[in-house]
Amino acid sequence: MDKLFGTDGVRGLANSWPMTAEMALRLGAAAGRHFRRDGLNGHRVVIGKDTRLSGYMLENALVAGLTSTGMNVLLMGPVPTPAVGRMTHSMRADLGIMISASHNPFHDNGIKFFGPDGFKLSDEDEAQIEALVAAGVEPVQSQNIGRARRVDESRLRYVEYLKTTFPKRKRLNGIKVVIDCANGAAYRAAPEVLWELGAEVIPVGVSPDGTNINKGCGSTDTDLAAQTVVAHGADVGICLDGDADRVMIIDENGRVADGDQIMGLFARQWAAEGRLAGGALVATVMSNLGLERYLAGHGIGLHRTKVGDRHVVEAMRAKGFNLGGEQSGHIVMTDYATTGDGLLAGLQFLAEMVVSGKPASQLTQVFETVPQMLQNVRFQAGQAPLEQVSVQEAIASGEADLGDKGRVLIRKSGTEPLIRVMAECEDEVLLNRVVEDIVAAVESAV
Repeated sequence: MDKLFGTDGVRGLANSWPMTAEMALRLGAAAGRHFRRDGLNGHRVVIGKDTRLSGYMLENALVAGLTSTGMNVLLMGPVPTPAVGRMTHSMRADLGIMISASHNPFHDNGIKFFGPDGFKLSDEDEAQIEALVAAGVEPVQSQNIGRARRVDESRLRYVEYLKTTFPKRKRLNGIKVVIDCANGAAYRAAPEVLWELGAEVIPVGVSPDGTNINKGCGSTDTDLAAQTVVAHGADVGICLDGDADRVMIIDENGRVADGDQIMGLFARQWAAEGRLAGGALVATVMSNLGLERYLAGHGIGLHRTKVGDRHVVEAMRAKGFNLGGEQSGHIVMTDYATTGDGLLAGLQFLAEMVVSGKPASQLTQVFETVPQMLQNVRFQAGQAPLEQVSVQEAIASGEADLGDKGRVLIRKSGTEPLIRVMAECEDEVLLNRVVEDIVAAVESAV
């Protein structure tokens, strides 16, 4: 059997391997067996999902697999991914599951797992679950089958918790906020939090129909939100992705700030307040060189990891840091959450606006970015373009051309069949040539 787990759980085209009802049932049974190690009743798992049409199918299949191994299932319905991590821990569950393909279009879906501590599973846990899927799991005796029930107040619990992270005795009165929920998991929770804190809320992407998640909206397509900010004279825009673990911030002029700018702002502020643990930020290899130089200028360290918020969190926990994230908008603040939380990050940005009295435009562009170019090349199953000599030679040539003027990063996506070709260089003519040459080599190889 091919490897199931990628950089963030199991993901693929809905109703095709591995995102089939049959595989979801087997994954549920395997995860249930792995986390119900003592064989006793009373074990529980919480399941959340986003708004994809296929979520119903996968949710039912997972419930069947989990209850067949004696796990009791608590169904939370559409909630953000970080809510699942939080609820897994707060409800003393043995396992948490989020059904989502994050920023991908509706026809994809995924299954993400959280351990009892609310953090995403380790490589070791994933390997053991995968082995159980391959070997098959013996169901429990009929009297030990688990039960399932819905937890209707789960979204409200998450909303109430998020409000506690906002500065005490501070409100959002007088601030007009455009919130783009990508027709995804936060379509109810995000506007509620902002309204309850006093903001004037202009919601976008809050009419999910099962097929419009991330379509023309959200953190991966910010044009609609930017236009709405300008048209309504809003003070700020907050763009989430389908499962609300990513965020992009839009200033009052419609200019978009990515995760690097947000992390730069938070790192500087937290360091000044003496609450940046370890005096460093954790980011991935994709984060801009401009961020690295900016942090160094403020005496703040930068620890880079492989792409994926799970790798960021693992490094944060191992080294004792409390702030990290990705350029794509995952912002991880372990003082508050176990995984990236776009809405939480948006609230912390709003808190900076309230406390400082500065407009969003003065908080979103904290450093000058080094020109960065990213192109994706799709490949077919069974192809290995990065192993081709011609591609390796093109990469080596590009690295030599850039020298100490920039850097090249070529990697295989962990969530889609894509080769991502990225480079940075202050000489944009050279940058374009290097990227185009490597892309051409990869395209020839596929």
